[in-house]
Amino acid sequence: KNVIMLFMEGGPGHMDTFDPKPELSRLHKQESKLDGGQETGFKFFVGSPFSFRKVSETGIEMCDQWQHLADPYVADELCNFRGCQAESLNHPEALFHMNTGSRLGGDPAVGAWATYGLGTENQNLPGYVVMTELALPQGGPTNWSNGFLPPYYQGTRLRPEGSPLLDLAAQPNKSREHQRRALDELAWLNQQHLDRSGQDEKLAARIESYELAFRMQAEVPNVIDLNQETQQTQQLYGLDDPDTQTFGRQCLMARRLVENGVRFVQIFSGGWDSHDYLERGHTARIKSVDKPIAALIRDLKQRDMLQDTLVIWTGEFGRTPDNNKRGGVYSLGRGHNNKAMTMLFAGGGVKPGVVGATDELGASAIECVHPIRDLHVTLLHLLGLDDNKLTYYHGGRFKQLSQFGGEVIQEMIA
Repeated sequence: KNVIMLFMEGGPGHMDTFDPKPELSRLHKQESKLDGGQETGFKFFVGSPFSFRKVSETGIEMCDQWQHLADPYVADELCNFRGCQAESLNHPEALFHMNTGSRLGGDPAVGAWATYGLGTENQNLPGYVVMTELALPQGGPTNWSNGFLPPYYQGTRLRPEGSPLLDLAAQPNKSREHQRRALDELAWLNQQHLDRSGQDEKLAARIESYELAFRMQAEVPNVIDLNQETQQTQQLYGLDDPDTQTFGRQCLMARRLVENGVRFVQIFSGGWDSHDYLERGHTARIKSVDKPIAALIRDLKQRDMLQDTLVIWTGEFGRTPDNNKRGGVYSLGRGHNNKAMTMLFAGGGVKPGVVGATDELGASAIECVHPIRDLHVTLLHLLGLDDNKLTYYHGGRFKQLSQFGGEVIQEMIA
């Protein structure tokens, strides 16, 4: 099985996307005395600027900005999990926690664990691929690090502009046969040093990285060439629209990568940190990802790939029902909220429908409440892996993604 994780960096507002709160709209701009969040001083409730409707027989609800994802052909595949709670209110810590299981950073990313547990189906491509915008997410490559796992399992980042990988093309004055001979000589020297010095994971990984880079020169150009797709497919993903082109290309590339054996693909999309200008910000962000996400799920479904591909849409935390008065003016935005958030899952063995619930204001999860470690345990379970058995000895003990164990969220399993 494979995973495509769509990470909305900044923390999307759950009550402004997939978890409607009519009571919050009724209390709009009235004083809030709720505890929690980062905001201090006089606070007021902020009703969602969007209207909502039910889009599937399984109970999925969306704000009216989601036009393509609301198509029943796509929406009927979705599982909306409303019960997750994070631990941190700060972006870097929350990003690290969601991506690695540790708030401190430095531990292996989820994609590294998945690749460590299952390996790759294509020896000519990395098992774990990451795509970002020009600006890296907070914390940068720590979010897709191999941590204490062998370096071979770290994520390989594809750049959003220009050549996705630097030095992908061979030097024009060097034949492939010449490259092969030079690489063989280098590998022999490295192996001699490795044999003399004993076990050295970094050197062993460096040897393997040279070999993988050589194989990638032949394989990657074909996989990332989106011109091989029909015009109809390119338009389906929004490649003909400047608003959706970047994320659309990344989603289409994600499909091609898993189709060619890549185990775990992660795409970061920023701009969801809605402290101010909530309506304008979320409208723009939803427009940029709506069509590509719907196209990805539709495309996977039509190709009979969805049952073996888990698609995840998430941020690092949710938002508060209220905000505060800043500089004498009302700021129509929301603060950070680690007690409530929303996630979408499709394919990969998940059960369509709504799992969990938040309170009437969206301040906290109240049904089927689970910490992030349970989410990670569930993700591994869907891949056929047992978190308690997928361990690696480091620092004097066997370590695992969940840190100290967790439980499968059975309500999500088909």
